[in-house]
Amino acid sequence: MSAAKGFTVYSPDTSDFNIPSPARERIAFIPAPEVSIQHSKRSGWYDSYKRMVRCPRALRPLVSRWARFVGENSGLLLIASAQLFFALMNVAVKMLNSLDEPVPTLELMFIRMLITYVCCIFYMLVTGVPDPWLGPKGVRLLLVTRGFSGFFGLFGVYFSLNYLSLSDTTVLTFLGPLTTAAAAALILREKFTFKEGIAGAFSLVGVVLIARPQFLFGTAQRVPDHGHIVEGGHGDPFERGTPAERLLAVGLSLLGVLGGAGAALSIRKIGMRAHALHSLNAFSAYCVVASGIAMLWQQPHLVFPKRIEWILMLLFIGVVGFIAQTMVTLGIQRETISRGLMGNYVQIIFATAFERIFFHTTPSPLSIFGTLIIMSSAIYVALTKDKTKSSTARPDVTLDNDEGALEEGLLRGEGQDEDTELKERHEMKETREDKIEVESRAKA
Repeated sequence: MSAAKGFTVYSPDTSDFNIPSPARERIAFIPAPEVSIQHSKRSGWYDSYKRMVRCPRALRPLVSRWARFVGENSGLLLIASAQLFFALMNVAVKMLNSLDEPVPTLELMFIRMLITYVCCIFYMLVTGVPDPWLGPKGVRLLLVTRGFSGFFGLFGVYFSLNYLSLSDTTVLTFLGPLTTAAAAALILREKFTFKEGIAGAFSLVGVVLIARPQFLFGTAQRVPDHGHIVEGGHGDPFERGTPAERLLAVGLSLLGVLGGAGAALSIRKIGMRAHALHSLNAFSAYCVVASGIAMLWQQPHLVFPKRIEWILMLLFIGVVGFIAQTMVTLGIQRETISRGLMGNYVQIIFATAFERIFFHTTPSPLSIFGTLIIMSSAIYVALTKDKTKSSTARPDVTLDNDEGALEEGLLRGEGQDEDTELKERHEMKETREDKIEVESRAKA
């Protein structure tokens, strides 16, 4: 017979339950990879992209492809978008030249670049950009070269607008990408193929057809000032001067192409070692000084505003010029010269449309034919361009790796060499894979 024994339930003084819990497992912290200063700040549109990620699953592939396209072509897109503002600026310059008393080229340059200089200094002082006046010490000589070359580039364009139509002046500037690519091959040792040289030769033929020099096309009559029919086409009421003056305008426009090439090479060499507005500040400062000295030497008849439209149009030229130059500088910093400057050819679309809208003119048949030759040469170079390792080695930007790959494609500095860029991408990829693996073990 067994007797039932009572029992007493005791509560432990301490609660120490050695029960393994996944929640208490220590997860190793993996720090973010060290990135250069250009990776540390995200642009506003990148934050907009992050919000777009929270879209329906069906649209995520489209969003990923769009983000990858923007990330890999940010420099080209910036330069192409800047052409709209350049075309608007050229329209305003043509309108100023069509006034009863046209504005001298040097005076126009002085006022426009003075506005740009004030905008640059104001922005850098407000935002705290270091060395706003002279730029970083290591690139000051390159900044001087950028300003010197940019002055001749701007002077050539403005002078040619006095005697050539808007579309002719725009097409002449299309020699810039090919000229710059050739200069980059000689100075920066970038690749320049034989087909690009052939395209450049055909582009020169197009320039001859646009300029129509007297020694090839014979003696021509003075170009009418009020839109009479010329050479089977419609004359430009804003195009004036003798054939000799037109030839001089073409020559200075080609000098402007060389100046633009020197400016692009300087920006490319500077890379991310200086703020984009440092480059634009040097350019505008040199133009103000050079045009001011030239006006004191030539003593042209200065034109003072008599109408409110004159002042508003001049302010418009300064503002849109500042926006366009800033976008081009940012684009060249992020893209190779030979590829990035292909965005310049978008300007012919805007120039043709604006010339038709504002000036009601149609280019002559020879100008159209020369334009087609130059455009065909540029398209040929763009379509047959060899893919380089730097363009094919970039990882795809998807919704899984957008944190590093998209930001890398947009904000990385072009001043690094290719081996360093590949090493950074490899390290960032390994870090993301390790992080995903640790998170998977934690969930298990």
